[in-house]
Amino acid sequence: MSPLLKVTNLRTTFTTARGTLPAVDGVNFELGENEIIGIVGESGSGKTVLSRTIMGLNPRSNINITGSVLIDGKEVVGSSESDLRKLWGSTVSMVFQDPMTSLNPMMRIGKQIDETLRVRLGMKKADAKAAAIELLRKVGIPSPEERYEAYPNQLSGGMRQRVVIAMALACSPRLLLADEPTTGLDVTIQAQILNLLDTVRADGQLSIILVTHDLGVVATRTQRIIVMYAGRVVEIGATADVFHSPRMPYTKALIESTPKISNPSHTVLPTIPGRPPDLYSLADGCAFAPRCSYATDRCRNERPELEASVEDGHSFACWNPLEINQNVSLRTSKGQ
Repeated sequence: MSPLLKVTNLRTTFTTARGTLPAVDGVNFELGENEIIGIVGESGSGKTVLSRTIMGLNPRSNINITGSVLIDGKEVVGSSESDLRKLWGSTVSMVFQDPMTSLNPMMRIGKQIDETLRVRLGMKKADAKAAAIELLRKVGIPSPEERYEAYPNQLSGGMRQRVVIAMALACSPRLLLADEPTTGLDVTIQAQILNLLDTVRADGQLSIILVTHDLGVVATRTQRIIVMYAGRVVEIGATADVFHSPRMPYTKALIESTPKISNPSHTVLPTIPGRPPDLYSLADGCAFAPRCSYATDRCRNERPELEASVEDGHSFACWNPLEINQNVSLRTSKGQ
Protein backbone atom coordinates (compact mmCIF):
# COMPACT_ATOMS: atom_id res chain seq x y z
CA MET A 1 0.00 0.00 0.00
CA SER A 2 1.31 3.45 -0.92
CA PRO A 3 2.00 5.82 2.00
CA LEU A 4 -0.45 8.65 2.59
CA LEU A 5 2.47 11.09 2.76
CA LYS A 6 5.86 10.69 1.08
CA VAL A 7 8.53 13.38 1.53
CA THR A 8 11.59 12.96 -0.70
CA ASN A 9 14.81 15.01 -0.54
CA LEU A 10 12.85 18.09 0.51
CA ARG A 11 14.76 21.37 0.71
CA THR A 12 13.34 24.77 1.68
CA THR A 13 15.76 27.68 1.32
CA PHE A 14 15.05 31.35 2.08
CA THR A 15 16.90 34.25 0.46
CA THR A 16 17.40 37.10 2.92
CA ALA A 17 19.54 40.21 3.33
CA ARG A 18 22.08 38.08 5.22
CA GLY A 19 22.27 35.45 2.51
CA THR A 20 20.84 31.99 1.92
CA LEU A 21 19.17 30.19 4.82
CA PRO A 22 18.63 26.41 4.43
CA ALA A 23 15.67 25.94 6.79
CA VAL A 24 14.90 22.39 5.62
CA ASP A 25 17.78 20.42 4.13
CA GLY A 26 17.22 17.08 2.43
CA VAL A 27 14.39 15.59 4.52
CA ASN A 28 13.01 12.14 3.69
CA PHE A 29 10.23 10.21 5.44
CA GLU A 30 6.88 8.52 4.89
CA LEU A 31 3.63 8.44 6.85
CA GLY A 32 1.08 5.65 6.58
CA GLU A 33 -2.67 5.55 7.00
CA ASN A 34 -3.92 6.14 10.57
CA GLU A 35 -0.36 6.66 11.83
CA ILE A 36 0.85 9.37 14.20
CA ILE A 37 4.43 10.58 14.04
CA GLY A 38 6.20 13.21 16.14
CA ILE A 39 8.70 15.78 14.87
CA VAL A 40 10.90 17.14 17.67
CA GLY A 41 13.85 19.46 18.06
CA GLU A 42 14.93 22.78 19.53
CA SER A 43 13.49 26.07 18.30
CA GLY A 44 15.00 26.86 14.92
CA SER A 45 15.58 23.23 13.98
CA GLY A 46 13.22 23.45 10.99
CA LYS A 47 10.12 21.75 12.39
CA THR A 48 7.59 24.46 11.58
CA VAL A 49 9.06 25.28 8.16
CA LEU A 50 8.91 21.57 7.32
CA SER A 51 5.25 21.32 8.30
CA ARG A 52 4.33 24.48 6.37
CA THR A 53 6.23 23.20 3.33
CA ILE A 54 4.30 19.95 3.48
CA MET A 55 1.08 21.99 3.54
CA GLY A 56 2.25 24.31 0.76
CA LEU A 57 1.79 27.35 3.01
CA ASN A 58 5.19 29.03 2.71
CA PRO A 59 5.41 32.50 1.09
CA ARG A 60 5.81 32.55 -2.67
CA SER A 61 8.67 35.08 -2.76
CA ASN A 62 12.30 34.82 -1.64
CA ILE A 63 12.03 31.07 -1.24
CA ASN A 64 13.21 28.03 -3.16
CA ILE A 65 11.66 24.61 -2.57
CA THR A 66 12.97 21.47 -4.22
CA GLY A 67 12.26 17.78 -3.77
CA SER A 68 8.86 16.16 -3.51
CA VAL A 69 5.89 16.09 -1.15
CA LEU A 70 3.25 13.58 -2.21
CA ILE A 71 -0.02 13.64 -0.26
CA ASP A 72 -2.33 10.83 -1.34
CA GLY A 73 -0.33 10.67 -4.57
CA LYS A 74 -0.70 14.40 -5.34
CA GLU A 75 2.40 16.60 -5.60
CA VAL A 76 2.55 19.69 -3.38
CA VAL A 77 5.91 21.15 -4.43
CA GLY A 78 5.43 23.43 -7.40
CA SER A 79 1.63 23.20 -7.34
CA SER A 80 -0.48 26.31 -7.89
CA GLU A 81 -2.55 27.75 -5.08
CA SER A 82 -5.73 26.69 -6.86
CA ASP A 83 -4.51 23.09 -6.93
CA LEU A 84 -3.45 23.28 -3.30
CA ARG A 85 -6.90 24.52 -2.30
CA LYS A 86 -8.30 21.24 -3.55
CA LEU A 87 -6.12 19.47 -0.97
CA TRP A 88 -6.56 21.87 1.94
CA GLY A 89 -9.34 20.88 4.27
CA SER A 90 -10.53 17.78 2.46
CA THR A 91 -7.20 15.90 2.33
CA VAL A 92 -4.85 17.75 4.67
CA SER A 93 -5.45 20.30 7.43
CA MET A 94 -3.26 22.10 9.94
CA VAL A 95 -3.64 23.17 13.56
CA PHE A 96 -1.38 26.14 14.27
CA GLN A 97 0.48 26.99 17.46
CA ASP A 98 -1.54 30.08 18.42
CA PRO A 99 -5.30 29.68 17.87
CA MET A 100 -5.82 33.45 17.92
CA THR A 101 -3.85 33.75 14.68
CA SER A 102 -6.20 31.21 13.08
CA LEU A 103 -9.46 32.78 14.24
CA ASN A 104 -11.03 36.04 13.11
CA PRO A 105 -11.53 38.08 16.30
CA MET A 106 -14.43 39.98 14.69
CA MET A 107 -16.43 36.90 13.67
CA ARG A 108 -18.44 34.54 15.84
CA ILE A 109 -17.00 31.06 16.32
CA GLY A 110 -19.91 29.30 14.62
CA LYS A 111 -19.76 31.48 11.52
CA GLN A 112 -16.07 30.69 11.06
CA ILE A 113 -16.80 26.97 11.02
CA ASP A 114 -19.88 27.56 8.86
CA GLU A 115 -17.76 29.30 6.26
CA THR A 116 -15.48 26.28 5.92
CA LEU A 117 -18.42 23.91 5.52
CA ARG A 118 -20.32 26.10 3.05
CA VAL A 119 -17.32 26.95 0.86
CA ARG A 120 -15.60 23.55 0.90
CA LEU A 121 -18.60 21.21 1.05
CA GLY A 122 -21.33 23.38 -0.46
CA MET A 123 -23.63 22.99 2.53
CA LYS A 124 -26.74 25.11 2.94
CA LYS A 125 -26.81 27.59 5.81
CA ALA A 126 -29.00 25.55 8.15
CA ASP A 127 -27.10 22.32 7.48
CA ALA A 128 -23.75 24.06 8.01
CA LYS A 129 -24.90 25.45 11.36
CA ALA A 130 -26.06 22.02 12.55
CA ALA A 131 -22.80 20.44 11.40
CA ALA A 132 -20.75 23.19 13.11
CA ILE A 133 -22.55 22.66 16.41
CA GLU A 134 -21.96 18.92 16.14
CA LEU A 135 -18.25 19.54 15.48
CA LEU A 136 -18.04 21.72 18.59
CA ARG A 137 -19.70 18.94 20.57
CA LYS A 138 -17.30 16.36 19.08
CA VAL A 139 -14.24 18.26 20.25
CA GLY A 140 -15.59 18.49 23.77
CA ILE A 141 -16.86 22.06 23.97
CA PRO A 142 -19.70 22.29 26.54
CA SER A 143 -22.97 23.97 25.53
CA PRO A 144 -21.98 24.04 21.84
CA GLU A 145 -25.15 25.90 20.86
CA GLU A 146 -24.09 28.79 23.10
CA ARG A 147 -20.42 28.67 22.11
CA TYR A 148 -21.48 28.79 18.47
CA GLU A 149 -22.52 32.44 19.06
CA ALA A 150 -19.38 33.40 21.02
CA TYR A 151 -16.43 35.47 19.81
CA PRO A 152 -12.87 34.07 20.17
CA ASN A 153 -11.97 36.46 23.01
CA GLN A 154 -14.86 35.05 25.04
CA LEU A 155 -13.27 31.60 25.14
CA SER A 156 -10.32 30.27 27.11
CA GLY A 157 -7.09 29.26 25.37
CA GLY A 158 -8.01 25.59 25.59
CA MET A 159 -11.48 26.21 24.16
CA ARG A 160 -10.04 28.26 21.29
CA GLN A 161 -7.64 25.42 20.48
CA ARG A 162 -10.59 23.01 20.40
CA VAL A 163 -12.38 25.33 17.98
CA VAL A 164 -9.33 25.37 15.69
CA ILE A 165 -9.24 21.58 15.78
CA ALA A 166 -12.95 21.49 14.94
CA MET A 167 -12.29 23.74 11.93
CA ALA A 168 -9.40 21.53 10.82
CA LEU A 169 -11.60 18.42 11.03
CA ALA A 170 -14.65 20.01 9.37
CA CYS A 171 -14.05 18.49 5.94
CA SER A 172 -12.85 15.09 7.24
CA PRO A 173 -9.19 15.32 6.16
CA ARG A 174 -6.99 12.25 6.02
CA LEU A 175 -3.87 14.05 7.30
CA LEU A 176 -3.65 16.53 10.18
CA LEU A 177 -0.52 18.55 10.96
CA ALA A 178 -0.50 19.87 14.53
CA ASP A 179 2.21 22.49 15.09
CA GLU A 180 2.87 22.92 18.83
CA PRO A 181 -0.86 22.49 19.58
CA THR A 182 -0.39 22.65 23.38
CA THR A 183 2.06 25.54 23.73
CA GLY A 184 0.91 28.11 26.28
CA LEU A 185 -1.70 25.81 27.84
CA ASP A 186 -1.55 24.48 31.39
CA VAL A 187 -0.73 20.82 31.93
CA THR A 188 -4.35 19.72 32.44
CA ILE A 189 -5.55 21.44 29.25
CA GLN A 190 -2.53 20.06 27.35
CA ALA A 191 -3.57 16.54 28.29
CA GLN A 192 -7.17 17.23 27.22
CA ILE A 193 -6.06 18.51 23.79
CA LEU A 194 -3.75 15.54 23.27
CA ASN A 195 -6.46 13.12 24.36
CA LEU A 196 -8.78 14.81 21.87
CA LEU A 197 -6.29 14.24 19.03
CA ASP A 198 -5.99 10.58 20.11
CA THR A 199 -9.78 10.26 20.04
CA VAL A 200 -10.33 11.80 16.62
CA ARG A 201 -7.57 9.62 15.15
CA ALA A 202 -9.14 6.51 16.66
CA ASP A 203 -12.59 7.48 15.41
CA GLY A 204 -11.61 7.73 11.75
CA GLN A 205 -8.89 7.09 9.21
CA LEU A 206 -6.78 10.09 10.19
CA SER A 207 -3.00 10.35 10.22
CA ILE A 208 -1.31 12.98 12.40
CA ILE A 209 2.04 14.76 12.38
CA LEU A 210 2.63 16.20 15.84
CA VAL A 211 5.26 18.96 15.81
CA THR A 212 6.64 19.91 19.22
CA HIS A 213 9.74 20.78 21.22
CA ASP A 214 8.29 18.86 24.20
CA LEU A 215 9.46 15.25 24.23
CA GLY A 216 7.01 14.48 27.02
CA VAL A 217 4.21 15.11 24.52
CA VAL A 218 5.44 12.60 21.95
CA ALA A 219 6.70 9.95 24.39
CA THR A 220 3.34 8.23 24.78
CA ARG A 221 1.37 9.76 21.90
CA THR A 222 3.29 8.77 18.77
CA GLN A 223 4.31 5.62 16.96
CA ARG A 224 7.47 7.05 15.42
CA ILE A 225 9.69 10.08 16.08
CA ILE A 226 11.69 12.31 13.75
CA VAL A 227 14.45 14.30 15.46
CA MET A 228 15.56 17.45 13.59
CA TYR A 229 18.64 19.61 14.01
CA ALA A 230 19.74 22.50 11.77
CA GLY A 231 17.07 21.68 9.21
CA ARG A 232 18.07 18.03 8.84
CA VAL A 233 16.73 14.75 10.19
CA VAL A 234 19.36 13.36 12.55
CA GLU A 235 17.40 10.39 13.91
CA ILE A 236 14.17 8.61 13.09
CA GLY A 237 12.62 5.46 14.47
CA ALA A 238 9.91 3.86 16.54
CA THR A 239 9.14 5.96 19.61
CA ALA A 240 10.13 3.28 22.11
CA ASP A 241 13.40 2.55 20.28
CA VAL A 242 14.40 6.21 20.10
CA PHE A 243 13.68 6.85 23.77
CA HIS A 244 15.23 3.65 25.09
CA SER A 245 18.20 3.48 22.72
CA PRO A 246 19.00 6.88 21.16
CA ARG A 247 21.96 6.64 18.80
CA MET A 248 22.48 10.34 18.02
CA PRO A 249 24.07 12.30 20.93
CA TYR A 250 21.71 15.22 20.24
CA THR A 251 18.69 12.96 20.79
CA LYS A 252 20.12 11.76 24.08
CA ALA A 253 20.77 15.35 25.16
CA LEU A 254 17.19 16.35 24.34
CA ILE A 255 15.78 13.46 26.36
CA GLU A 256 18.02 14.11 29.35
CA SER A 257 17.11 17.82 29.41
CA THR A 258 13.39 17.04 29.64
CA PRO A 259 11.71 17.22 33.09
CA LYS A 260 10.76 13.80 34.46
CA ILE A 261 8.02 13.10 36.97
CA SER A 262 10.40 10.76 38.81
CA ASN A 263 12.77 13.63 39.65
CA PRO A 264 12.54 15.31 43.09
CA SER A 265 11.24 18.89 43.21
CA HIS A 266 13.70 21.62 42.19
CA THR A 267 15.98 19.16 40.39
CA VAL A 268 18.42 21.04 38.17
CA LEU A 269 17.99 19.81 34.61
CA PRO A 270 20.96 19.03 32.38
CA THR A 271 21.34 21.50 29.52
CA ILE A 272 22.78 21.15 26.05
CA PRO A 273 26.02 23.18 25.99
CA GLY A 274 26.60 25.90 23.44
CA ARG A 275 24.06 27.51 21.14
CA PRO A 276 22.01 26.25 18.20
CA PRO A 277 23.91 26.64 14.93
CA ASP A 278 23.78 29.68 12.68
CA LEU A 279 22.13 28.31 9.54
CA TYR A 280 23.76 31.05 7.45
CA SER A 281 27.24 29.71 8.16
CA LEU A 282 27.06 25.97 8.74
CA ALA A 283 30.38 24.15 8.82
CA ASP A 284 31.18 21.28 6.47
CA GLY A 285 30.86 18.65 9.18
CA CYS A 286 28.08 17.65 11.58
CA ALA A 287 26.14 20.73 12.67
CA PHE A 288 25.98 19.38 16.24
CA ALA A 289 29.74 18.80 16.50
CA PRO A 290 30.54 22.09 18.32
CA ARG A 291 28.15 21.09 21.12
CA CYS A 292 28.91 17.35 21.19
CA SER A 293 31.28 15.68 23.67
CA TYR A 294 31.66 12.72 21.30
CA ALA A 295 32.84 14.81 18.33
CA THR A 296 36.04 13.90 16.48
CA ASP A 297 37.92 15.56 13.62
CA ARG A 298 35.83 13.56 11.19
CA CYS A 299 32.64 14.95 12.78
CA ARG A 300 33.92 18.50 12.39
CA ASN A 301 34.99 18.08 8.78
CA GLU A 302 32.62 15.57 7.18
CA ARG A 303 28.85 15.66 7.43
CA PRO A 304 27.22 12.29 8.22
CA GLU A 305 24.20 11.14 6.24
CA LEU A 306 21.16 9.41 7.69
CA GLU A 307 22.03 5.72 7.85
CA ALA A 308 19.97 2.73 8.93
CA SER A 309 21.19 0.98 12.08
CA VAL A 310 20.78 -2.64 13.06
CA GLU A 311 17.31 -1.93 14.46
CA ASP A 312 14.53 -2.20 11.92
CA GLY A 313 13.53 1.28 10.77
CA HIS A 314 15.78 3.11 13.26
CA SER A 315 18.11 5.48 11.40
CA PHE A 316 20.58 8.13 12.56
CA ALA A 317 23.13 10.60 11.21
CA CYS A 318 26.26 10.23 13.35
CA TRP A 319 29.87 9.09 12.91
CA ASN A 320 30.07 8.02 16.58
CA PRO A 321 26.64 6.64 17.49
CA LEU A 322 25.89 5.87 21.10
CA GLU A 323 25.80 2.31 22.33
CA ILE A 324 22.39 0.64 22.43
CA ASN A 325 20.44 0.84 25.70
CA GLN A 326 21.77 4.13 27.08
CA ASN A 327 19.07 4.05 29.78
CA VAL A 328 17.86 7.60 29.14
CA SER A 329 14.22 6.76 28.53
CA LEU A 330 11.72 9.47 29.39
CA ARG A 331 9.32 8.36 32.08
CA THR A 332 5.99 10.05 31.54
CA SER A 333 2.33 9.22 31.84
CA LYS A 334 -0.34 9.56 29.21
CA GLY A 335 -2.45 11.76 31.39
CA GLN A 336 0.40 14.07 32.38
